[in-house]
Amino acid sequence: MTHIWVRAEQRDNETRTGITPEGVAALIAAGKRVTVENSASRVLPIDGFRDAGATIAPENSWPEAPEDAVIFGLKELPEDGTPLRHRHIMFGHAYKDQAAGKVLLKRFKAGGGTLLDLEYLTDDAGRRVAAFGYWAGFAGAAVALSVWAAQQAGRAVPPAHRHATADDMVAELTSELDGSGVPRPKALVIGALGRVGTGAADLCTRVGVTPTRWDMAETASGGPFPEILAHGVFLNCILARRETPRFVTKPALTQPRDLRVIGDIACDPDSPFNPIPLYDRATTWEKPAVRVHDDPPLDIMAIDNLPSMLPLESSQDFAGQLLPTLLTLGDADSPVWARANALFQDHVARV
Repeated sequence: MTHIWVRAEQRDNETRTGITPEGVAALIAAGKRVTVENSASRVLPIDGFRDAGATIAPENSWPEAPEDAVIFGLKELPEDGTPLRHRHIMFGHAYKDQAAGKVLLKRFKAGGGTLLDLEYLTDDAGRRVAAFGYWAGFAGAAVALSVWAAQQAGRAVPPAHRHATADDMVAELTSELDGSGVPRPKALVIGALGRVGTGAADLCTRVGVTPTRWDMAETASGGPFPEILAHGVFLNCILARRETPRFVTKPALTQPRDLRVIGDIACDPDSPFNPIPLYDRATTWEKPAVRVHDDPPLDIMAIDNLPSMLPLESSQDFAGQLLPTLLTLGDADSPVWARANALFQDHVARV
C-alpha cells in the first residue's frame, strides 16, 4: 500500500498545502494510506484532514516516518545537511545548476532517497501536470506594481503580506496606485501565454494597467530588446533555461529608459541562465525589492514564494490539478512518476 506523508512546511511565510481534505479522502478511497502532520501555519485546519480519514502526526516528524513513506511537501527542507533516505515530492530547485540544489542532491545521494520534483511532473506532451504559476503571476505583478507605486510616491516599499482573497489584494493595490500621484505605468509581460504570464496580465488588467503581452515570437530574435526599457514595469514570467535570452543587462542601467521596476516572477537568481543578471538573491516579504541603480531608480522584485500571498486560492487550485497524478503514485505503469524518477537518477549520478 502506498503511504503518502504530508509534512508541515518549515519555511517562513509558507502556509500553502498541496492537498485538501477532499483529496485525502479520494486517496484513501483509492487504497492509499495518508498521514498528515499537524501544522501551526497551514491554511487549511487539521480537523478537515482528520475527518477525511488521515492519520495525524506531530509537526515536523517526517524524518522518523517509515522507510516506505513518500514525504510530500511544497517548499525546501531545512538546510541541515542530513542525508535524505525517503522519497520526497516537493519543489527541489536542483536541476538548473543552483548551488543549493547541488547540496540537496548530495543529501539524497548520501541517504539513498529520491527527489520527485513537482516542477518536473509532466504529461506525455511535456506539460506540467500541476503548477502554482497563475497565482505566482497574479501576486508577483501585484507586488511589483506596489513597488512602483511606492517608488513614484517617494515612500518606503511596504512589506508583502498574505491576503484572504484575490479581491482583497486587488483592492489594496488599487488604493496604492491611486495614491501614487501619477498615471498608471506601461507594463510589459514576457511569457504572457503561459500560466504565470496569464496571471500577471490578469492582475494588471484588474487594477487598470494595460499590459503589453509578449511570448516566444516576440523574443525569438534573442535581443537586445529596447522595448523593455520603454515600459515603466517589466514582468518576467519565463523560467531560466539555457536557451532563454538575456532581457535586461547591466548596460541598460545607464541607458535612457522609462523602466523603473522589474518583477522577476520566475525568480532564478542563482541560475547561470538567469535572464536578468542584475541581482544575485531572491528578495523577501519584509523587503520585497532591491535597488540596483539610483539615477534613475531601478528596483527588482524577486520573491520566490509568491503564491503564498494567496494561500487558500492557490492551494485549492494546485491541489485540484495534482490529485489525478497523486492517485497514480505507486502504480508501476505511471509514466509521470517514471519520468520524474529517471530525471532524478540522471542528475544525482552527476553529483
